[in-house]
Amino acid sequence: MATNAEVVRAFIAAWSRLDVEELVGYFTPDGTYYNMPIAPVSGHDALRPFITGFISGWASTEWEVLNLVESGDLVIAERVDRTVTPDGKQIELPCCGVFEMEQGKIRVWRDYFDMGTYMKALAG
Repeated sequence: MATNAEVVRAFIAAWSRLDVEELVGYFTPDGTYYNMPIAPVSGHDALRPFITGFISGWASTEWEVLNLVESGDLVIAERVDRTVTPDGKQIELPCCGVFEMEQGKIRVWRDYFDMGTYMKALAG
């Protein structure tokens, strides 16, 4: 069985494939995603359209892990998300994700970033 850190690294890498079903599959059935400052989304049925909304505006994305620490069922991943929109805008967004794991799945994911940085890059 993979360690929690390995699962989170695989999840981060999976975003580059822009496959909603693959991404949702990393969560427990009642898993919750807090994409700060947006309200949390829980359960596979809610996660699917939420993640679809994200990736529908992306031509590609690659997430670079800067630091990743694991302590039991907690994994913290500092990263830079590099995304290209369909019209060619490039967004570089520093993020920090806090993952609470349960039996090799994500039970809770809280993702912290500066919305201003994202909106400025998107407008640029």
